[in-house]
Amino acid sequence: MPPATTMDRGCPPPDGGWGWAVVFGSFISIGFSYAFPKALTIYFKEIQEYFSISYSEIAWVSSIMLATMYAGGPVSSILVNRYGSRPVVIAGGIMCGIAMVAASFGSTIMHLYLCIGVIGGFGLAFNLQPALTIIGKYFLVRRPIANGLAMAGSPVFLSTLAPLNQFLFDSFGWRGAFLILGAIILNCCVAGALMRPIQVKPQVKRAEDCDKSDAEDGSSTPAAGLLSGQEQQRKSGCCGRINTFIDLSLFKHRGFIIYLVGNVVMFFGFFAPVVFLAPYAKHLGVDEYSAALLLSIFAIIDMVARPGTGLFANTKYIRPRIQYFFSFSVACNGICHILCPQATGFVGLVIYAIFFGVAFGMVSALLFEVLMDLVGAHRFSSAVGLVTIIECGPVLLGPPISGALVDVFKDYKYMYYACGVMVLVSGIFLFIMNFYNYRMLDREEKRKEEQEVAVNMSAKEMCSTVEKGNPREENGNELEGKLEELSFMEKDESHTDDMPAEDT
Repeated sequence: MPPATTMDRGCPPPDGGWGWAVVFGSFISIGFSYAFPKALTIYFKEIQEYFSISYSEIAWVSSIMLATMYAGGPVSSILVNRYGSRPVVIAGGIMCGIAMVAASFGSTIMHLYLCIGVIGGFGLAFNLQPALTIIGKYFLVRRPIANGLAMAGSPVFLSTLAPLNQFLFDSFGWRGAFLILGAIILNCCVAGALMRPIQVKPQVKRAEDCDKSDAEDGSSTPAAGLLSGQEQQRKSGCCGRINTFIDLSLFKHRGFIIYLVGNVVMFFGFFAPVVFLAPYAKHLGVDEYSAALLLSIFAIIDMVARPGTGLFANTKYIRPRIQYFFSFSVACNGICHILCPQATGFVGLVIYAIFFGVAFGMVSALLFEVLMDLVGAHRFSSAVGLVTIIECGPVLLGPPISGALVDVFKDYKYMYYACGVMVLVSGIFLFIMNFYNYRMLDREEKRKEEQEVAVNMSAKEMCSTVEKGNPREENGNELEGKLEELSFMEKDESHTDDMPAEDT
């Protein structure tokens, strides 16, 4: 697991205190970000009839909103790195409110694409990414629990918004409901106000303590000075300026690439089953309120599964190899979707919603925890931004492709089969590649320890040679040779610097 992100050596994250208020703010922001696009599916059938459009066309509303939320990740990351989480979340809440109010006056489906999909999607992006980032700054030991509690906001809000949307539609129509939802989502601004920047008091060390710690780090040796100078020169230039905004070196991180490829495949079939759960129930003859109840059942189970998964993942048996647990959770989602067409009535759909809620909650609770486990809290903001911009493709195309399958076959079962296969393949891929990654990390850790021993031995030899007071010419030649040897070893070691052994 990566070391704690600290502002000063000896100052780890507080793991509590105001951090729990931050978790509550993240709970609200994440809840709206993930639940809002799903809860809007309650209006899909009526909007489809109002504008006389197909299943595929109406699916673009939530699809564009989710894709824009993911595509806005890098922009959100840059703003968070520059201004912090609080102002970004408040701005996102205002954007979402304006988007829903403007959508209530929509006269064409393109108007809804622009207002709900683009403007609302960017607002959700400004809510999601800062809420995920700030948890890693306040927590380390209890981070899986904190992430699980924050991610539970999605099912809590979904279980509340699903029946609320049905009530608002029956009472005010979809236009009036959108106007009210625009006022409700302004609560994200309150959530952003809770995200106070972390304040860490710097610890002033005595001179002898600093000298001792520097000696332990090897920074006082001539070899360390040479190596640190080479490292600074390597990091300077154009790439260094770009990395001040977002860390592009993550594309050289093996674990990050494995995570990214597995998630891209998974997201082609991850959201569509939720988007079409209520329409599928209505297709089977289930009444409207019972169809909305399915989303509530799914959300309640998901609500319990997320913090439970966080507690379980924080145990000493799971956390050292948490990537395996994530792979298992993804595979369980795929199996649920493949078995869904066997449900032909309301009772069968309830059983599917229960198992799907458990599997979905497991993946959602671990989705960003495993990424933080891979890259560390100090690179997590950039990692989320890069992941979301790439994942916006499958998030955008997944639901419309699924809707096209429904239009072609006039049946939902083929859509569920396709989504199940995609998610199951992703789970198998992640399990195999994480097994390979863990083995490579163990080998690199051993090799790094051997190189550190060799560097320390060489540094001691140089120091002892200088202290003996030999002729300057001989000592100079020998010292120069040692420094060149250490420089060559540092260049070899730099090939694995982007994938440090402790970043599991």
